[in-house]
Amino acid sequence: MTAGLWQHWVLPGIWITIQLTVYSAALAAAVAFGVGMARTHRSRFVRFLAGFYTEVFRGTSALVLMFWLFFVLPPLVGWQLVPMWAAVLALGLSYGAYGAEIVRGALKAVPTAQREAGIALSLTPWQRMRLVLLPQAVPEMIPPFCNLLVELLKGTALVSLLGVGDVSFAAYLVRLATQDSAQIYSVTLVVYFVLAFGITRGMKALERRTKANLGVTVK
Repeated sequence: MTAGLWQHWVLPGIWITIQLTVYSAALAAAVAFGVGMARTHRSRFVRFLAGFYTEVFRGTSALVLMFWLFFVLPPLVGWQLVPMWAAVLALGLSYGAYGAEIVRGALKAVPTAQREAGIALSLTPWQRMRLVLLPQAVPEMIPPFCNLLVELLKGTALVSLLGVGDVSFAAYLVRLATQDSAQIYSVTLVVYFVLAFGITRGMKALERRTKANLGVTVK
């Protein structure tokens, strides 16, 4: 593979993959915490809406949702999403639904005595969530969130089907140009591994830090 192919296709593809991962992860995190906390709300109606969202987006294909946002939505609303943002929306909404269950499970795992202590201190529901529940639940969310983030990174390869120039699409173009599948796809595997390794190391450090604030040591 020549330096020109690497510079003009592969490196920009890696950068687009990183951007897709960051933007989609930010949207997924917002959805996960919003819907996950709603799943524990006192109102049955709020819990129903949050549960309905979770079931719908967990039960649909991210790829089909991406196509729907890009091809079906524009005629309905009168404006066209660029492929990049259609991909971010599809990935963020889909993986956010999985993250919502992580948030819900971690919040439910906080001992009941902690909730009762917050009530005894006359804290409002939001204060109990912010000051009591989330500080204890977030450290337990990080390992499953790490797995979900790595899956999201790998899921960004779907955007190549919309012609977004991520690293997978760049690998396809290089293969067409060079007729050498082994080299470019081996490089692509290494790229995904390095990015995933960086995510896992970063999340592990974050887990240590959050648990250290609670006086818990992570090996």
